Amino acid sequence: MTRYHPILVVLHWLLALMVLGALIGGAFSLDPIPEDSPDKIGVLRLHMIFGLSILALMVVRLVVRLRTPHPAPADIGNEALNQVAPWLHWMFYALVFGLAASGILMSVEAGLGDIVFGGAPGPVPELDTLRPRAGHGLLALALALLIAGHIGAAIYHQAVRRDGIMRRMGFGRG
Repeated sequence: MTRYHPILVVLHWLLALMVLGALIGGAFSLDPIPEDSPDKIGVLRLHMIFGLSILALMVVRLVVRLRTPHPAPADIGNEALNQVAPWLHWMFYALVFGLAASGILMSVEAGLGDIVFGGAPGPVPELDTLRPRAGHGLLALALALLIAGHIGAAIYHQAVRRDGIMRRMGFGRG
């Protein structure tokens, strides 16, 4: 087997776009808006919906990943990196699930569900004072760094090693 299951391929690319969107949106759209701005609720609503959608799709992806055959791990050309690579891939799941958990904890602690989805009027509480907020930010940074490394590794495989690894996450026969 040389390719991942087609459902995993679709979920990989869909989640890649969604996670990047959530990270960029959180850092550059959500954080700069003051809590007392009326715009905050709309951006926060979109971020929360995106986050919950990512969580649901990650659960589906994990189930499909555990239940379908997949290619053998890629040879990186370095035994130490060959040992570390699978753990780094599992870190994506840990970080995304951690981000979802810290986001849900912030939402519960601040009562954001009622505020953001229309049940209770009022401004958004000061999010930076919430206990899970620091963890959410650190997890987002760690995920962004892991994504950058993942993209770098894909480019290395494609441009330097020329081992065709990108075909594993593509469509077609094989």
